[in-house]
Amino acid sequence: MEVQVAQCAERLQRQEKEIKFLTAEVDRLKNYGCLGVSPNLEGLREENAKLKYRLNVLQKSLQEERSRSKPSKGMININSRLQDIFGVAIKAAYPDLENPPLLVTPSQQSKFGDYQCNSAMSITQILLKTKEQKVSPREIADKIARNIPDNECIAKIEIAGPGFINVHLKKDFVSKQLSSMLVNGVQLPALGERKKVVIDFSSPNIAKEMHVGHLRSTIIGESMCRLFEFVGFDVLRLNHLGDWGTQFGMLIAHLQDKFPDYLTVSPPIGDLQAFYKESKRRFDTEEEFKKHAYRCVVLLQSKNPDFIKAWKLICDVSRKEFQKIYDCLDVTIIERGESYYQDKMNDIVKEFEEGGFVQVDDGRKIVFVPGYSVPLTIVKSDGGFTYDTSDLAALKQRLFEEKADYIIYVVDSGQAVHLQTIFAAGQMIGWYDPKVTRVTHAAFGVVLGEDKKKFKTRSGDTVRLIDLLQEGLKRSMDKLKEKERDKVTMGFLFSVSRK
Repeated sequence: MEVQVAQCAERLQRQEKEIKFLTAEVDRLKNYGCLGVSPNLEGLREENAKLKYRLNVLQKSLQEERSRSKPSKGMININSRLQDIFGVAIKAAYPDLENPPLLVTPSQQSKFGDYQCNSAMSITQILLKTKEQKVSPREIADKIARNIPDNECIAKIEIAGPGFINVHLKKDFVSKQLSSMLVNGVQLPALGERKKVVIDFSSPNIAKEMHVGHLRSTIIGESMCRLFEFVGFDVLRLNHLGDWGTQFGMLIAHLQDKFPDYLTVSPPIGDLQAFYKESKRRFDTEEEFKKHAYRCVVLLQSKNPDFIKAWKLICDVSRKEFQKIYDCLDVTIIERGESYYQDKMNDIVKEFEEGGFVQVDDGRKIVFVPGYSVPLTIVKSDGGFTYDTSDLAALKQRLFEEKADYIIYVVDSGQAVHLQTIFAAGQMIGWYDPKVTRVTHAAFGVVLGEDKKKFKTRSGDTVRLIDLLQEGLKRSMDKLKEKERDKVTMGFLFSVSRK
């Protein structure tokens, strides 16, 4: 097709030159009183018109062919597109503003539009601090709105409240996106280089049953993993179990008194949880028991064979119970608890000491991270390590050994400050550049008990996750039976399970 177009265009070009020459000759003859028109010229003009028509047809066919063979760019990311549009508008409105905030989010209520730009409030603060200009957010929002470039997706914008810019999308734009998805399915962008993603989620505690508080992290984390895999990323699912620390010395100390066979068999998970509560109560109220528990911690951390054996039995019992939940939810995850990083922690402390980041405070080794008021404690006054140390060790292992391009922590929002401090410490010591490697906290709201307080995994009564799942299945079946659909559904499930 392209060859035909080129040949036709070349021939047309030659004939147009010849027509131009003959036309000039005819004009010259007319000046001498010769009014005749060259038959050759008329023939060329007629053929020229046909060639133009043919060239137009060929070019149109070529364009359609290229369009069919061109790889799909996928659906438009509407949020990213709006960020581009508002980025241009803010730059036009405030050209001297460096790195202006682009805060575009979906609207919480449809009556206010489809999306919302909240940059005006942040720009107000920036102008006040950097240029000592006091400008109202509404005035800034209005200036941004007046600089919105022509685009294919915004129908109208409205300024509301203190300076929110409400965005209403064009119906035909949304319709076109939905139609494309329905006809062609979800069209993914080209991935390019295959990226490595580490996702840390679920994270229950050994010797404790999983409760409803673990459901969100598990479901959100697994959903993220499946989405990344669908796009084509190399995904590593990690379960950062709470399987080390003072609580295990405390539990083993209590088992020595109450469960003499602790070296050969572990109590079932329900009894372990009860033993844990009793050990916690004794630890808080009995000074002699507290001292004995600390001695057990030292023996466990020094890898005493008996204590390691007891600890492994406890972990095995817990692991089997966790697996029942994961099987029910169709989740496959690699266990890598706090104990996995114990041998790496001395090196972490040494690295921060050699970098000049460590201060000694009342026997503790602490690290202050710029921008964060609460320091990280990497060594306790008794010489033991902390969650801060193990989280730093985990971050470094994922960066250097796993060579992750993205690391995502699916943890409740209550851990936001802690995780941000850990991430900042990793940047401070030079482990990664946030422009190259993305380390992020995918936060979600905490699950509250009836007292409106966060569930605690180490104290108090919580709703067991296995009970919640079984109750959900029971209620679903009751509904099916009520509508007399249970036989059809069960037959379908049976046929699927046989495949």
